[in-house]
Amino acid sequence: MAFFDSEIIQDEAKRLFADYQQLMQLGSTYGKFDREGKKIYIDQMETIMDRYRVFMKRFELSEDFQAKLTVEQLRTQLGQFGLTPERMFEQMQFTLERMKQQLEVNT
Repeated sequence: MAFFDSEIIQDEAKRLFADYQQLMQLGSTYGKFDREGKKIYIDQMETIMDRYRVFMKRFELSEDFQAKLTVEQLRTQLGQFGLTPERMFEQMQFTLERMKQQLEVNT
């Protein structure tokens, strides 16, 4: 079975994308959140990033041609910005850590 033919992969991709889109929409009003709302938002972003890491690792470990091509396309796209997938995740984590620190400072 091809990687993208898997119902599990298709379902997780749909859920991950939908959850991420919803969180990004919600994040547009982040500045209006109270302290607890900001903590919840950061926690949800960390959860999404963890899910995305696992999802990407599935691509990387797959022997499927399309999965390998997808990983290479992502690397090429990120490379245009001077990033690797690993560096992208590090930057996202750094941003979330900064957001947490700001919450502590503003307590």
